[in-house]
Amino acid sequence: MCLAMPVEVIELMHGDRARVSVDGVTREISVALLDDVAVGDFVLLHVGFAIGKLDREAADETLRDLALLAEMTEGDAA
Repeated sequence: MCLAMPVEVIELMHGDRARVSVDGVTREISVALLDDVAVGDFVLLHVGFAIGKLDREAADETLRDLALLAEMTEGDAA
């Protein structure tokens, strides 16, 4: 299964690169597939590439859903 996760752009870097953050975790990704990415934008991250943009409300809703799914499946891992 493939999963794209919403992350917030916190820094634009040289060469179509950006630093993003989610839940305090940061990483460097490629934004080469998107136009007009700005600090503060939310993008969908998939295997190191931003593949789409979304608004804050949609990002927050998706992150809440992912957290709920993680809570629901915690007992299944044991």
